[in-house]
Amino acid sequence: MTDRCSLPTATVRRPQHRHAPLALAALLAVAGASATLVFAPPAYAAETTAAFDIPAGALNAALHRFIAQSGVFVAANGALTEGHNSAGLQGRHAPADALERLLTGTGLEAVRQSNGSFVLKQRPPAPARPDTGASAPENMLPLVRVKAGPERERPLGPVAGYVASRTATATKTDTALLEVPQSISVIGREEMDAHGAQDIMAAIRYTPGVSVNAYGPDNRGWEDIMLRGFSSYYASYRDGLAQTPFGIVYALTEPYGLERVEVLRGPASMTFGQGDAGGIINRVSKQATGDSLREVEVQFGSHQRKQLAVDLANTTTADEPWAFRVVAVGLDSDDQDRYPDGHPLNRTRAYLAPSLRWQPDTATSLTLFGEFIHNRSPEDPYYIGADYVLTSVKMGDYSFSRLTQDQTSVGYRFEHRFDANWTVRQVARHSRIELDRRVVWVDSLLDDGHTVSRVTRTWNDSATQTGLDTNVQGKLRSGSAEHTLLFGIDWNNLRGNALRRIGTAPDLDLLAPVYGQQISMPQELLADYSQHTRQLGIYAQDQSKFGDRWVVTLGGRQDEVRTVTEDRANAASTVERAHAFSGRGGVTYLLGNGWAPYLSYAESFLPNSGVDGNNQPFKPSRGKQVEVGIKYQPEGSRTYFAAAVFDLRKTNVVTYDNVTFDARQIGRQRSRGLELEVKTELSRDLSATASYTRTQMKVLESADSTEVGKAPPGQPRQAASAWLDYNLGVGFGISGGVNYVGRRPNDEANSTSEPGFTLLDAAIRYEAGAWRLALNVSNLLDKKYFGICYHGECYRGQDRAVTISARYRF
Repeated sequence: MTDRCSLPTATVRRPQHRHAPLALAALLAVAGASATLVFAPPAYAAETTAAFDIPAGALNAALHRFIAQSGVFVAANGALTEGHNSAGLQGRHAPADALERLLTGTGLEAVRQSNGSFVLKQRPPAPARPDTGASAPENMLPLVRVKAGPERERPLGPVAGYVASRTATATKTDTALLEVPQSISVIGREEMDAHGAQDIMAAIRYTPGVSVNAYGPDNRGWEDIMLRGFSSYYASYRDGLAQTPFGIVYALTEPYGLERVEVLRGPASMTFGQGDAGGIINRVSKQATGDSLREVEVQFGSHQRKQLAVDLANTTTADEPWAFRVVAVGLDSDDQDRYPDGHPLNRTRAYLAPSLRWQPDTATSLTLFGEFIHNRSPEDPYYIGADYVLTSVKMGDYSFSRLTQDQTSVGYRFEHRFDANWTVRQVARHSRIELDRRVVWVDSLLDDGHTVSRVTRTWNDSATQTGLDTNVQGKLRSGSAEHTLLFGIDWNNLRGNALRRIGTAPDLDLLAPVYGQQISMPQELLADYSQHTRQLGIYAQDQSKFGDRWVVTLGGRQDEVRTVTEDRANAASTVERAHAFSGRGGVTYLLGNGWAPYLSYAESFLPNSGVDGNNQPFKPSRGKQVEVGIKYQPEGSRTYFAAAVFDLRKTNVVTYDNVTFDARQIGRQRSRGLELEVKTELSRDLSATASYTRTQMKVLESADSTEVGKAPPGQPRQAASAWLDYNLGVGFGISGGVNYVGRRPNDEANSTSEPGFTLLDAAIRYEAGAWRLALNVSNLLDKKYFGICYHGECYRGQDRAVTISARYRF
């Protein structure tokens, strides 16, 4: 067992900004340690004032924030700080004054060292009166001087500020972003909060290579995301495991339950198995880590939005190996749209995510986790339109249209480190989704020219999925090369059931629409089938570092997929098999001073169900990409820059003849582009992000001759964004952003297109003690625009929305 107080010697660097990587590795260990630790940075002006925003709470947490916000290191005996609380601190103070205020009432004092750091010790009692002859006891603790660097970011943990430095998504190992030979973006909790993100699309829309909301806002919780021009339907991952969809059944995401979101662009089948060519989105959950947190947040906003959220976690110590965390959300909100008679479209959500971690020693940990979602929303985001003109008439009816989804998952993450070089990990999750969907859709326009006939549709679908991923990671040295090896096997088992019906609904007069009508449940059977898909993947990866310059990443994976479909309505059964080898190779050269150019090649595969016009089963679609880029992230800095150019091709695309409508698997698509991203903390009080994307999508071959040589609908040629966050001091801060989306084709033939649009967002916040108050406004100028007008149906963009939130930490 490793003694958590025996820290290795490392070079010390002073954090440059308030969100620098925290050098509290020793101070967190302080909670259970018995030795005194000293952090010895280079000498500097310890009397320089700094802006502090430290809420009241546990002393250990307050000292953690002090180090992060001042850059001044502190050492203490664990027994001294355990159990003490601090009243917190606001405003600008010299470090010595700030520490004195934080320690008020604790019986402790801070003693400055020659290098500018501080040592905490018990405050000595008042000197004895001269007439007693007694002397004050000696309370100075013996000093053990240990050099330690800043605490390294955990790839599954929170991001300090806007700038992440490490990821486990790209390689399934703890890897520096600088050494990943592929384009990846990390959005942390603080950035999501600053943007006021209420769904995943809002969380990632400032990210390059991403296109969202082509069909406008959707309060059902469904996600409309394109990655490098390709659908993200098969791109959803949670904590490294696939959330595989079944028809219209796919996992919803509660953004408050996430620690970070990572977008890996380009083919990723070597790491994750079946998936589309554009990449994957990995959502990293808030889970028990042993850190203390007690947070309650309320929100009120436009469209009658009301939300209550709670995040509670305890602190582990050397004597208590158990840690828990509970995240809960209750939401009640209307949509931005209403029926013509004024009836709102109301949505409710209840969310609960408990987790429990057991860590008997520093080498072993087991985390149990669960998630429960009950989501109920209207099912009528559609307006009736014709010839690219949108009317104010809803095609559905609030007396019938609805979508209810119940989502449950349980799982675990296990890790054991055999020694300094070898570690085994296993993560598993079992989930079930039950969907009840009812819609009323327009069927045809009647002869009078202003009345439409309508049909009803229902879905009673469900999906049960079990995912398991086991891998062994090891480190070896061969000559001048250091290898990080990964060997793994993962298994995914999905069972889906579909029961769908169709019927008729009352006609609707467009000139005088009447809602709240009596609508019967449909009785005609449309589909009744089940589908069982099993995937087994075996993968191996080698990340080799040669000296201090070259990093070579090589990996390969073999997947076997078997799908059995039982068509109960037609008493038919089909079996489809697919197998594929997917590889990835990349070379990164560490130039020094934080610069790292790279070159990579990656592959993807995606099974296709069904048969073509000759009754032959479809082969898997394949994606292949070459990417060249450069990244910049100096060690110890709070800046990250990345630039990438890529050529991405997808083959075996299923297309349909526009005359006979026969399916033919001859489709080929190409995506080429340039992506730029920068995230930086320009000063202690100013953070900024910016991105630019230029994508050239083209259909190279298709059974539909009208789309050959054209771009797919809804994909913009250009997009750009920027965000600034400034701390005004005395608890106040402001931030704002601009998001530009370029022109987008409306249909496969590119016969019409929607013009580009620019949206402005703004926010202001005030933090005092344990309180954080924030006002977020999206689409500040209330820009009116269409996401797309697809085959005559126009989808209106997001209106201006205002949200007020109040968070209290105790």
